[in-house]
Amino acid sequence: MSTQDVNELMQQMGERARAAATAMARANAASKNAALRELARLLGESGAALDAANAQDIARAETAGLSAPMVDRLRLGTKVVATLQEGCLQLAAMPDVIGTIQGLQEQPSGIRVGQMRVPIGVFGMIFESRPNVTIEAASLSIKSGNACILRGGSEAIESNKALAAIVQQALVSAGLPADAVQLVPTTDRAAVGRLIAMPEYVDVIIPRGGKGLIERISAEAKVPVIKHLDGNCHTYVDAPCDLDMAVKLADNAKTQKYSPCNATESLLVAAEMAEAFLPRIGRIYKDKGVEMRCDAASRAILAGHADTRDAQLVDATEEDWSTEYLAPIISVKVVAGLDEAIAHINRYSSQHTEAIVTTDHIHAQRFLREVDSSSVMVNASTRFADGFEYGLGAEIGISTDKFHARGPVGIEGLTSLKYVVLGQGEVRG
Repeated sequence: MSTQDVNELMQQMGERARAAATAMARANAASKNAALRELARLLGESGAALDAANAQDIARAETAGLSAPMVDRLRLGTKVVATLQEGCLQLAAMPDVIGTIQGLQEQPSGIRVGQMRVPIGVFGMIFESRPNVTIEAASLSIKSGNACILRGGSEAIESNKALAAIVQQALVSAGLPADAVQLVPTTDRAAVGRLIAMPEYVDVIIPRGGKGLIERISAEAKVPVIKHLDGNCHTYVDAPCDLDMAVKLADNAKTQKYSPCNATESLLVAAEMAEAFLPRIGRIYKDKGVEMRCDAASRAILAGHADTRDAQLVDATEEDWSTEYLAPIISVKVVAGLDEAIAHINRYSSQHTEAIVTTDHIHAQRFLREVDSSSVMVNASTRFADGFEYGLGAEIGISTDKFHARGPVGIEGLTSLKYVVLGQGEVRG
């Protein structure tokens, strides 16, 4: 497509989205929930068509030489689709927050002042790889009464088209505008440049993908951006702690899946626990082929133990403490205790998700208060940092910003508050 054609396409999509947003803002809860339930049903009935579209994307990705983790992100399948269905049904069962008024208080003048939750309007979402994001974004957009324009990665274009068609079918069946969820049909990168520069049509942009994509969007967007750049997540094994629990959590947080942004990338261990803990987790990492990039203290322990001396041990560099690997690699550091762990995390973390494993209630409370990240956990795997796991039904992404949304962005993250004033003829003196 020529630049002019792309600009005209995006202009038309923006106009349709703005009109659809008006209709969605006044849609009742029953209609939105009906669309979500129908979407869940259609997903279950469309397995063959989705598999065929997804197979095209996977074959093209493998031919292009994409890495195994990247190809893995493209895969739809029975389990992924079932999770998407469950998310839609979970959203449909949740209360509709649109139009609710909170904090209504009468003032000395007699007026009552509160805040009403309303849709943002139109959001644009730019994402890479995972086609399931199409359904997650669409379902949250429907429930929150917004309209959205989705631009998925070229590597998943066939899967995204098939999923978007199902979404529009569900919307129409519930009497809602098909244009409430639109997928940019071209892989031309110029479409992204235009989408992020249409404040007259788009109220917020949500990029979801690699650091390069998000940095570009943040630098060039002319509308507000909800984002996180990377997920350098930490698990800290405290003293005292339950060693069996610590081993189980450190294993799951790193190896359950390597590609997500909530996988642990850095393991911190209190010096008091290091001799007992490191050989146990090191043996698991060795057996699973995880490379450990160690500080001097952790390497000495691992290299000196029979079970781990032949593991993949590498001296950590300064850069390792800040790196999101998205691979079977983890940085490992022995720290003096809680104070050093918190200081290290707040210095090197990407403010995504951090976890402490401890049996000390005071340490747990300090960790929750003092670690400056969007999700902070006690005795749980960082892999739980996810909108579905948090009971949000789905998530549009994870925000490490402090305004306007933080952590997994669900329904409320796609809404705003406006002040409402209820009076009975009061005038200001």
